[in-house]
Parts: sequence; C-alpha cells; structure tokens
Amino acid sequence: MKGNVVIGVVASAFVCCLGAGVMGADQGQSKPGPAKQEDDQSDQSRIQAGFRYAQEQGIELTFKGRNASVGLGSYLVNAVGGCNDCHTQPNFTLDPYEGLGKPKQINLACYLAGGREFGPFVSRDITPWEDHKPAGLDFDGFVHVMRTGEDPDNPGQVLQVMPWPVYQAMTDHDLRAIYDYLSSIPAIPANTCGTPSETN
Repeated sequence: MKGNVVIGVVASAFVCCLGAGVMGADQGQSKPGPAKQEDDQSDQSRIQAGFRYAQEQGIELTFKGRNASVGLGSYLVNAVGGCNDCHTQPNFTLDPYEGLGKPKQINLACYLAGGREFGPFVSRDITPWEDHKPAGLDFDGFVHVMRTGEDPDNPGQVLQVMPWPVYQAMTDHDLRAIYDYLSSIPAIPANTCGTPSETN
C-alpha cells in the first residue's frame, strides 16, 4: 500500500513537471523570452567575429548554404577552441608571441592540416578531405569523436592529446557550427604538412 502511494506521488509530480514544461515550451515558441533574445544577439556577435577573423586572416570559405553556422564555427574554432594550436604546424607565419600586441598571421599553407608532434602522437588533418568531410568524418562521426574521444583510425582506443573531455560538453548546435566551418575551409594537399590526408 505504502509503495503504491509513493508511486502515485512520483507519477503526479512527473505529470505536473511535464505539463509545466509543455506550457513553458508553448509560451517560448510564441514569445521568445529575454534569455532567448540574448542568446540570439550573442550568436550574432560571435558569427560576425568569426567571419571577420576569417577575412582578416585570409581564410577562403565555401559556404554551402550554412552561412551563419560557418561564421559561428569560425568563432568557436579560432577564438574559443584553440584548434590552430595543435592542428597547424607551424601555427603562424607572423608570430604574435614575438611582441605584446603584435599582429598575427596564421599559417594558411598548413591551416588545420595537422602534423604537430606530441611524443608518439601526431595531430590529425581536420581540413575537408577529398569527400569534403573534415578529417574524412561525416557529422555523426565527428560528434562521436568529440563526445567520446574514440580514435576514428583505431576503434576502441581513446585520443590521448586532444582535449575532447572539454569539448564533449559543447552543445549539438555548437558542434554543428564547428563541423560546418571545418567543411568550408580550404583542403590542404596530402602529405604537405607532415601528416597524411585523403586530399588529392
């Protein structure tokens, strides 16, 4: 009897929460609240910053119908994720470390083409390969790597250097933007920058 009462209370609480969630979702669809508007404004400023960075650095982008997502991805890859630090070797042709506030120029010839050595590990080429997929991965495969750290070349093994435990907390929205950006950057010819790729 006591068990039935507990189950009834839990079920009632679940139904109440579900009803409140549905009502909140309905209200959110008809009128975006202040938080949603702030998110949209934040995305817009990050999208603009991402496109500005690509333009200033001379990164040619192919959009393929996802312009806003590509701009946001540029921001996440270049201003937040630090992908250039590990996936471009050498990082810069005009080095910002030579002086405070000195301009920088990323190494366009090897931008995100991998080749940086970390002991026995070498960073991967994450430019679009011959099938126009970053690192040769479709979106689901990319998300799997970012969420689990599983090495796509060695199933069952975990990537040892990539900070995937940090990136796994990213939203699907942000991971999609990163993927769209990496799909839009120039491919680097195979074996150019110290690591093989599938690009011809």
